[in-house]
Amino acid sequence: MKNVKIHESAYVDEPVSIGEGTSIWHFCHISKGVDIGKNCVFGQNVFVANDVKIGNRVKVQNNVAIYTGCELEDEVFLGPSCVLTNVTNPRSQVNRHSLYERTLFRRGSTVGANATIVCGITLGRYSFIGAGAVVTKDVPDYALILGNPGRQKGWMSRHGHPLKNPDENGIMTCPESRFRYQLKDEKLRCLDLDEEMPLPDKLTIGEKKYDDFKTN
Repeated sequence: MKNVKIHESAYVDEPVSIGEGTSIWHFCHISKGVDIGKNCVFGQNVFVANDVKIGNRVKVQNNVAIYTGCELEDEVFLGPSCVLTNVTNPRSQVNRHSLYERTLFRRGSTVGANATIVCGITLGRYSFIGAGAVVTKDVPDYALILGNPGRQKGWMSRHGHPLKNPDENGIMTCPESRFRYQLKDEKLRCLDLDEEMPLPDKLTIGEKKYDDFKTN
């Protein structure tokens, strides 16, 4: 494992695969069979269970457990103390280790602090789950989900800004990147950058605070 930082208090079982440039910080536990991509960051007290697959440039904040059955694509963000699950109907008396349900976090999706993701669903590309939300069903690409139970309250750009005021063609513009997004047939797509392409380097570093972009 080349250029991987593992804090001395962390436990990493074998065998695992950890990509170049990844950092694993205090009191983490990475279980056997885990596959982690390049340039990921795992904050303090993160647990990753057996056979979980994690893509590149994923960021996991403090106090998060990623259970068997979860799969994270590239550039997923898991906020502090968010909760993931892998059995819909858990009982202490019933062993369902062979029945873990798959939960897929598509590229660029964000899960806010203290949100709960009920297993067996898919979070779409660049979807945004607000802090404290409880998500129980599939989430569309770019959807903003708030509340308990989680409900869609709008659309979010790749830079994490609400998309508002669509024109007659359903096109909305991100206030930070100026990328255009079009809502068509109830699906949102970026017109200026393919969803599978990384951001241009000049757009990967924020220069203004969130409040500076707020509009009515």
